[in-house]
Amino acid sequence: MIPPMVTNAIPRFPAGFLWGVSTSAHQIEGAADEREPSVWDAFTAEPGRVKDGSTAAVACDHYHRYPEDVTLLAGLGVDAYRFSVSWPRVNSPKGLDFYDRLVDELCTAGVRPVPTLFHWDLPLGLDWLERDTASRFAEYVALVATRLGDRVTKWITLNEPAEHTLLGHALGAHAPGRRLLFDALPVAHHQLLAHGLAVRALRAAGAADIGIANSHGPTWAASPDPADMEAAAFYDLLLNRLFAEPIILGEYPEGIGESMPGDVESDLEVIAEPIDWYGVNYYAPTRVGAPQGTEIEFGGLPIPAELPFSVREIEDRPVTDFGWPVVPEALTELLTGFRDRYGDRLPPVVITENGCSYEGLDDQDRIAYLDGHIRALHRAVEAGVDVRGYFVWSLLDNFEWAEGYARRFGLVHVDYSSLERTPKASYRWFRDVLRAQG
Repeated sequence: MIPPMVTNAIPRFPAGFLWGVSTSAHQIEGAADEREPSVWDAFTAEPGRVKDGSTAAVACDHYHRYPEDVTLLAGLGVDAYRFSVSWPRVNSPKGLDFYDRLVDELCTAGVRPVPTLFHWDLPLGLDWLERDTASRFAEYVALVATRLGDRVTKWITLNEPAEHTLLGHALGAHAPGRRLLFDALPVAHHQLLAHGLAVRALRAAGAADIGIANSHGPTWAASPDPADMEAAAFYDLLLNRLFAEPIILGEYPEGIGESMPGDVESDLEVIAEPIDWYGVNYYAPTRVGAPQGTEIEFGGLPIPAELPFSVREIEDRPVTDFGWPVVPEALTELLTGFRDRYGDRLPPVVITENGCSYEGLDDQDRIAYLDGHIRALHRAVEAGVDVRGYFVWSLLDNFEWAEGYARRFGLVHVDYSSLERTPKASYRWFRDVLRAQG
């Protein structure tokens, strides 16, 4: 049990700081028969891929219940709502009509819509191993921007290309279920290229507030031993620098560009299209050491023996119901580290996801987690990091990818039988935090 840490008011953030919550289309929308299929539909149809055997065919039925969910957003008092647009839904005849209605409802409620244009639900038949998928993505982005750009002013291109590459294509734990290890590197490059092309498409449509949601966390070496230090540096390169530096610096870390397909130098000019802010999804640091010679499962993920690192437990820390360590101060470390590494090349930062999985309506552990991380974020602001916003993951309990419905990240409880929504104690706590911020 994490002891509650809510006796003192959270410090005030700068004027104009953006407070929000996040969701994603495949995890909450349902209505799978009213859109084209995605790679996740094919993945969940394969026995054994999802731990509880579930699918997102219904999920939270947000597609039909979005007015109720917007009412919850308005009651929470957030400035903004980060949702994702489903590319497979947009490919269906009435798909954009849904997002029209959702955006109108949000604007009427005084909640700023912040769409993410790709959150892992790639249309079935497309493949990030193919360069053409990046161009197809840019065409889809232009279509969405033309339809919604009169009301949407803040955009996110992609969500977590690192996880989509690692879990979906290198380790096979997520859709599309490939186990390519380092042969998955073209997937990373084509997603980064898609990001740059999307920025150009959004600019052409008049957008002036564009970012990406990349996942990051500090990498801690398991010991001062040189082998552990070297393994940790390589892990940090793969999960942090590989996805940050092409965007922020316009270059790959040394030795990586040679492994990428195509005319990398020309592609980097596209990938490094200027953005207005840099989104960070933060959950926990990772402790890494030298390879241990055997395949292990860590955090539910297969870690092959042939990788040049191994992931170790972070001891003496409380963990969430997902088994993830709770280390709020690592968020401060991450952000000040990015500031020190990239200097004035680092755009303003927005925390586009931060949250935790816990059971129960009286979710004091979630309150303590969020309280600790918001305070850690404020310490980064005090240290001079230009942070412009914070989004909690997530508004609703939802389909948690390969975990199915076994993990609950929501401020609002969802009964998956009746689909009834019930705000948790954390919902009321966050509402009060926002009211105090003014």
